[in-house]
Amino acid sequence: MKKIPLSKVYLTDEVKQAAVKAIESGWYILAKECEAFEAELAKHTGTKHAVLSCNWTAAMLMVHQAMNLKRGDEVLVPSHTAFPSIEPMCHWGAKPVFIDIDDTYCMDVEQLEAAITPRTVGILPVHLYGHPANLDRIFEIAKKHKLWVIEDCAQAQGAKYKGKTVGSMGFCGAFSFFPSKNLTVMGDGGCICTNDDALAERIRKLRNHGRQDKYRNDEIGYNLRFNEIQAAIGRVGLRHLDALNEGRRKVAARYNERLKGIVPTPPARDWAYAVYHMYVIRCGDKRDALAKFLQERGVGTGIHYPVANHQQPAITKLFKDIPKLPRTEKAVGEILSLPIYGELPLEDVDYVCDSITEFYGKK
Repeated sequence: MKKIPLSKVYLTDEVKQAAVKAIESGWYILAKECEAFEAELAKHTGTKHAVLSCNWTAAMLMVHQAMNLKRGDEVLVPSHTAFPSIEPMCHWGAKPVFIDIDDTYCMDVEQLEAAITPRTVGILPVHLYGHPANLDRIFEIAKKHKLWVIEDCAQAQGAKYKGKTVGSMGFCGAFSFFPSKNLTVMGDGGCICTNDDALAERIRKLRNHGRQDKYRNDEIGYNLRFNEIQAAIGRVGLRHLDALNEGRRKVAARYNERLKGIVPTPPARDWAYAVYHMYVIRCGDKRDALAKFLQERGVGTGIHYPVANHQQPAITKLFKDIPKLPRTEKAVGEILSLPIYGELPLEDVDYVCDSITEFYGKK
């Protein structure tokens, strides 16, 4: 029986050699590998700056501090996303105002204006599963109401919206290097990409104890730095990211072809270059049964995500005016993530599709 994992890190001899070289260099934190990785990330994204941090959540915590996000501020954000999307804003006392999804699983931009109040300060669109959100409409609304826009690119490294790389269009873009991501560093890691000089300088300072130099601290900061070994690994992965994303797109195309008429497959807009961090199908009330069926055949699956954020206990304890989001609430009971990564063989994709076809009794 085949064993097909849901995801797989990019690990080659080149990656291993880069890690060993960094170990042998004698430098381990915010040195030459980190500097080079930041420069290369900024170039790939199309921004002036990339600032590394120990994870996405830490990076966004510092962004919100640098922006002076405060108690009572409201931020428009989709409920259907990983919990860390809203976690940093909650630490500063801001309120996530949850927006329902459209059929791409990104926020429904037509619901944004109705959710704006005098306390609204920003919009945080999530490029979920590697598909860009509808940024033109988001920026139009943000400009009209004088709101900032931060792009959550944790699942979309290398994705493009109308030819522009995600993370380059908002006030900043936030990326994650968690092991399942399109670009990984064999552990936690993240970065902020921005064209704002002041924001980049402030985060560089905050992540390193608020230091001006080694022994002079301008403000109370944190230890949220990045390390040389993971930067060296990330640099190798970044060199291969575009090819690996193309591999994901080929896998998604095969799934689309083979599963047509069997299960609903993820749509993609004409203006989107999606990079398929996840490949998510809809299974109605058969989701759990199909997952069990595939597991018995050696196929890994996942649910991203089974509990919507507006229904999370941590949120319902904090806020009383929880909205009803019918599309989100329906989706979380039906979605199933299938195996996908840049090097997944198409014969393995066919095996997954054959198994799903068998489950549904289709020829």
